[in-house]
Amino acid sequence: MKAAVVRAFGEPLVIEDRPDPDPGPGQVRVRLEASGLCHTDIHAAHGDWPVRPTLPFVPGHEGVGLVEELGEGVTHLAVGQRVAVPWLGTACGRCEHCLSGWETLCEQQVNTGYGCDGGYAEKMLARADFAQPVPDGVSAFDAAPLTCAGVTTYKALKVAGVRPAQLVAVSGVGGLGHLAVQYAKIAGATVAAVDVTDDKLELARELGADIVVDARRQDVGAELKKHGGAHAAIALAVNPAAFEAVNSGLRRGGKLVMVALPAHGSIQVPIFDTVLNGTSVIGSIVGTRQDLAEVFRLHADGRTKVIYETRPLAAVNDCVDEVLRGQVKARIVFDLGAQA
Repeated sequence: MKAAVVRAFGEPLVIEDRPDPDPGPGQVRVRLEASGLCHTDIHAAHGDWPVRPTLPFVPGHEGVGLVEELGEGVTHLAVGQRVAVPWLGTACGRCEHCLSGWETLCEQQVNTGYGCDGGYAEKMLARADFAQPVPDGVSAFDAAPLTCAGVTTYKALKVAGVRPAQLVAVSGVGGLGHLAVQYAKIAGATVAAVDVTDDKLELARELGADIVVDARRQDVGAELKKHGGAHAAIALAVNPAAFEAVNSGLRRGGKLVMVALPAHGSIQVPIFDTVLNGTSVIGSIVGTRQDLAEVFRLHADGRTKVIYETRPLAAVNDCVDEVLRGQVKARIVFDLGAQA
């Protein structure tokens, strides 16, 4: 099988021929059809974060494909069944977090494409209990971005406690943001989309955003305050200044939900304003298996639209450059059947 491998941090990925992996007990081998390119994959390949993956490794945590072989003890999945392999590759299932519905906070978790090889390959292994069945009617190419970009923003809106008629600011309308706009609309919110490119602001309008804010020309906080201030701000732009800008537009009691992970990010939180206004700063990391099942159900019901462009895996390094230059409208999805 072919795989895109990180052999040195910050260096181009290498396309290699590797033997097909054999599933162990509790695992399945998946023949991948599609795999999304997330900014997290770039951080992994560059070694940007304090805990680095072990070299060499295969990135990717939006892999979707067909179960090809079952490991010992796997009875709830079938050969030929379409599954998605998300960031949460496995969790212990026994700790306080796992037992209270917060498996994404498990300290023993292993993350796909970071702690184990991921989806930038023709085939991969997955823990069967964490391989999410994809409903009929949801294509592999739609399912791939939903597996991270979708479930991450869906969970962020849950964490924010968004209710109908509230004002929700979505900062960064890209791979994650275009789905966040849709989930906020499904929740009944008024949506303010914030970005710095014309095409993404137009995309937000097309997807139902009620207000668009061009952060190049407008004061984000002031624009949100014109509408009473945001009840929740979902921070998706990989830029600490964007976090601060949208935080300044919260109303009293509003919540800043941090989702994006800049390589060296920190923000100044004004203590007086935070205390006086009763605002909150919250971190939100991906979503659980149940969250992903709900995301897939919404899409199968026709409630969401995934915007993506397909590329062959052989173009992985060019695709990384496109993302870093901000040239991708929403999501790139690798077509694992198109390697030329």
